[in-house]
Amino acid sequence: MFGRAPKKSDNTKYYEILGVSKSASQDDLKKAYRKAAIKNHPDKGGDPEKFKELAQAYEVLSDPDKREIYDQYGEDALKEGMGGGGGGHDPFDIFQSFFGGGSFGGGGSSRGRRQRRGEDVVHPLKVSLEDLYLGTTKKLSLSRNVICSKCSGKGSKSGASMKCPGCQGTGMKVTIRHLGPSMIQQMQHPCNDCRGTGEMINEKDRCPQCKGEKVVPEKKVLEVYAEKGMQNGQKITFPGEADEAPDTVTGDIVFVLQQKEHPKFKRKGEDLFVEHNLSLTEALCGFQFVLTHLDGRQLLIKSNPGEVIKPDSYKAIDDEGMPIYRRNFMKGKLYIHFLVEFPDSLSPEHVSALQKVLPSKPASELTDMELDECEETTMHDVNIEEEMRRKQQASREAYEEEDDDMSSGGQRVQCAQQ
Repeated sequence: MFGRAPKKSDNTKYYEILGVSKSASQDDLKKAYRKAAIKNHPDKGGDPEKFKELAQAYEVLSDPDKREIYDQYGEDALKEGMGGGGGGHDPFDIFQSFFGGGSFGGGGSSRGRRQRRGEDVVHPLKVSLEDLYLGTTKKLSLSRNVICSKCSGKGSKSGASMKCPGCQGTGMKVTIRHLGPSMIQQMQHPCNDCRGTGEMINEKDRCPQCKGEKVVPEKKVLEVYAEKGMQNGQKITFPGEADEAPDTVTGDIVFVLQQKEHPKFKRKGEDLFVEHNLSLTEALCGFQFVLTHLDGRQLLIKSNPGEVIKPDSYKAIDDEGMPIYRRNFMKGKLYIHFLVEFPDSLSPEHVSALQKVLPSKPASELTDMELDECEETTMHDVNIEEEMRRKQQASREAYEEEDDDMSSGGQRVQCAQQ
C-alpha cells in the first residue's frame, strides 16, 4: 500500500508573523524575532498570544529541516509529525534560550519566575518644521550598558557568586531611627555592600572585562527617522535598545519629538498658518507676492481682479498644508492671514482725491441746530488688551480691600457685643 503525499497548506503564515520574506537568512530571522519578541513580551504588557505565535514561527523557521518541510507542505505537515512537531516548546523558554539566562534544564521554565523589566530611556529630539514636512533621518550616538560577553553577565570568571552577608541575599537593608520615647521609624533602602543585587563576587574571581559589574558600556549609533507629518510630542521607539542587565527584559529607547518654533509658519494639526501684511493700496487695488514654502517651492499668491481684501481676513489654499502622517499623499490646508496696514495720516489733497473715487460718505441726518446741542469729544489711542488687564487688576485689588474691611469690621462688632 502506497503512502499518500501530504496535502499542501499555507506556507507563508510564519514568515508573515515574523515580518520577513521567504528568502530570509538565519540572521534576518534572529533580528526579526528579537525585535518582535521584546516588543510583545507579556512582562512589557504585550499580547501573550502574539508572543506565543512568534516563538512558534521562529522555532520552525530557525530549524533547517522543519523549514524545508514547512516551505513544501505548510503547517499541517508539521502537525502530522513530518518534522517532529512544530511549536511544542514553551515560548518563554525559547525567549530565554535566545537571549541567555538559562532556562533549559537549569532552573525550570521562565514562566515560573517572571523577569523584571528594565527602565525605558527617554530622549528629547529637536526637529524643525521643515523636518516634519519633508521627513528626516538623524544619526545619534548613544552609550548604553550591555551584558558582558566574557562572563555572559555572571560577573565572575567561574560563573559563581555568593549570597551577600550584609542583606542575606535580599538586596535590601532595614534601618531603624529612634524619634523619641516609644517612637521609631523603620526605613528600607538598597544594600550598599552589594548595591541591591543580593550577591557578592570574590575579588579574585571577578571578570577581568567587566570587573564584576556584569555589564560593560557600549557606544551605539541609532538612525532615527522622523516621518512626514509627525507631530510635536510624538514618540519614536526602539524596542529593547536601552541598558541591558542580567535576568532583565531590556527596556526601550524612546525619542520624543520637540518641534522648534518656525519664524514664518505656524502649525495647527495638519494645517499651516502664515501672516502677510498688505498696504492699503494692495488691499484695495490688488496684490501679488511670492511665498517660499517649507520644501523650497515658490508659491505665487495673488488677488482676483477687483477683489478687496478686508483687514484680519483669511484665505485658504487646499493641499498646501502639512502632509498627513502615514497618508503622505494627502495634505492639510495653508491659511493666509491678511493684515492691512493703514497710513497714519492723509493730506487734504489725498482726502479730496480719495473722495472722488471711493463710495460717497453717508449723508448726516442731524441738522445744524441739533449738532450745536451736541458735546464735542476727543478720542485717543489705547491698547485695549493692556487696558482690560489693568482694569481687572484694579478690580481684584478693590475686592481684596473690601474683604479685609468686612473681616476687620466683623471682629469689632463681636468685641462690642462682649
